[in-house]
Formats: sequence, structure tokens, C-alpha cells
Amino acid sequence: MNPLKSIFKKTDPYFQSQGRFSRFKGIYLATRTFFFLPSPVTTTAPHVRDHIDLKRFMSFVILALLPVTLFGMFNVGYQYHGGNATWIDMFSTGAGQVLPIILVSYGVGFFWEILFATVRGHDVTEGLLVTGLLFPLTLPPTIPLWQVALGISFGVVMGKEVFGGTGRNLLNPALTARAFVFFSYPVSMSGNNVWQLSHPGVDALSGATALSLGGTGEIIQETILNAGFSLDRLFFGFHPGSIGETSALLCFVGAVFLMVTRVASFRIILGGIAGVILTSLVFMVLPGPKDTWFSAGPLYHLFSGGFALGISFMATDPVSAPGTNSGRWIYGFFIGFFTVLLRSVNPAYVEGVMLSILFMNIFSPLIDHVTLKITAARRIPNV
Repeated sequence: MNPLKSIFKKTDPYFQSQGRFSRFKGIYLATRTFFFLPSPVTTTAPHVRDHIDLKRFMSFVILALLPVTLFGMFNVGYQYHGGNATWIDMFSTGAGQVLPIILVSYGVGFFWEILFATVRGHDVTEGLLVTGLLFPLTLPPTIPLWQVALGISFGVVMGKEVFGGTGRNLLNPALTARAFVFFSYPVSMSGNNVWQLSHPGVDALSGATALSLGGTGEIIQETILNAGFSLDRLFFGFHPGSIGETSALLCFVGAVFLMVTRVASFRIILGGIAGVILTSLVFMVLPGPKDTWFSAGPLYHLFSGGFALGISFMATDPVSAPGTNSGRWIYGFFIGFFTVLLRSVNPAYVEGVMLSILFMNIFSPLIDHVTLKITAARRIPNV
């Protein structure tokens, strides 16, 4: 890497404030930071000693998402072939469908990042590294690429840049992008025909998801099992769904990694899981329909849909989540609560994770304000 470092050293003056290409300083710094650690360091107090910077922070999230992404590619091919192919064939089929979605997300997203950074004279940050991967993982594998481009454009511009860029967004950009596509193009984001690639030779696997079941007059657990969605299948992820949401196991493994490295708050993740468990248990004992997700129970709510992906990687966004410890417990709990509530009482919208997280994003500043006021009121005044 020494020759590459010498190239950056020689070209560095051209991108400084008085250089010929100073307008593109942000792009230059982003490229240099991609290969090397940022060179600026603090020289005056106060000093914060920590091994985490923004680049490492985003890198840890990407590492946690890699198993989810690779399995998502494999599962897309698995659903296409009905499991009747070699592992290489299934993975290559899925990768051929998923990789273009990821590339479009990154390509269009970085276009907007670079454009805003150039106009504002700011550095290009690493925030899109996570957003550009998370957004495709929330999509069905059959999504048209032009809708991916529109979605990531809306998420980056309206979900982040209008608020000032990375670190100032009120809503999670990846979920903002998904919400835009979901409500603008519902045919591409819902129904039983969008969750797996069509294969004329395979009809053994249904394209329906577990959350779309119910209302048949049978107990919901029996309906789910009769449709082939056993708990172990939901847990491991061999079923139709969005690219990255099917394997609850790998999502929770990623969550553990982020909690151990202190990149994600364990309070948000555990609070969300507690919210799902307690709410679903309460609904089970309340009088209500037994053939809907109102009575499904905690394990089905935890392993189905996008809850594992959302609570592990999106709810834990440190910018749009509360900053106080007690606020994070409240925030996570109500994400779990609203997820179960929306799934149970709104059959027209079978997945409640996206709206639950976005809804709680809006209330994050209020949660911080209230918890800080309560904490301040409990302090013993100095005498």
C-alpha cells in the first residue's frame, strides 16, 4: 500500500482549500479514508480515547450484516429451485438477482451523497455504507431496479440530507426509503407473488409469507404449521420473504456481535424483544380472535417477518434512537409493542416493524426530553 499512499501524498495539495480541485475535497477524503485511517487527530483538550471512529462503527455493522446478506442470496436461489439444486447453483441464482439490487442502491445512494457533499463543501461520510445495504435487505427479490433507485434516492435526500446529512437525520434512512417504495408501489412490495422468483418447474413452495396467513377459522398456530411454517423453518430462514429478513437466527447473531462490540445498544434490542414477548402473551390471554396473529404467541412474532432484522440493525441506529439509557429501554419496548399491535389488529398491513420503528424515531427526542427531566428532578440539590 506504500505506492498508493505516496500517490495520495502527492495529490493531497490539489484538494486542499487553495488547491485546483478544492471543490472535490470531500470526494478525495472519502476515497483516501476508504484505504487508510483518517489522518486528522485532536491536538488540544478535551481528548476522548476510544477505538471506535465512524469508519470502524460502520464496518462493524457491515460485518454483522454479511451473513444475513449471503444467506439472503442463497435463500432467494433456494426458493427459486425449490431446494432441488446444488448449493452453488442456488447461491449463484440468488446472487445474480440480489447483487444488482445492492449495486443500484449503493450507486444511486453515493451519487446523492457526493452531490450534496460537493455542493455543501462537506466530507463524504461512511453513513451510506450501512444504508445502502440495509435498504436492499428489506426488499423482495423481485423488486424492479428503477424502484430501488427511486427508493434510495428518497431515503438519502428526504430522510437524511434535508436534515443536514449523516448524524442529523430524524428517521432511519433505510426504512424511510422502504416506506416510500411500499406506499408508492404496493404491488411490488406486497402480496404472495413478490417474495420469490417464479420458476415454471417448481410449484411445491408457496410464495405466501407466514404473516399473510390467518382468518381461516382455524387456530392461527395450526394454520401456520399446515402452511409449512414451522418454528424451526422460520428461525433458520428457509422460507419466502424480503431478502434479509428470513433468517431470524443470523439477524440475532448479528445483534449479539453488535452488542458485544458496543456498536448497538443492548437496551434497545432487549427492550424490543421484551415488548414483543409481553404484548403477545397479554394478547393470548385476552378474549379475541384465535385465527389471527392476535393469538399467535411470542415465538411466532419474534421469528416471523422483519422483526429480527429491524430490531437488530435499524432500531439501533444511534442517530434516530434515544440517547439516554432509560429512554432506550422505553424506545425498544414500544417498538415491540407496536409491532405486535399492528400485526394483530390491522389485517391490511401484516408487517408492523417498519412503521413501528419510524413511529418511535419521531418520538425519540420527546423520550430523551422526558427521561432527562425526570432524572434531573430526582437529583439531590447541592447545598
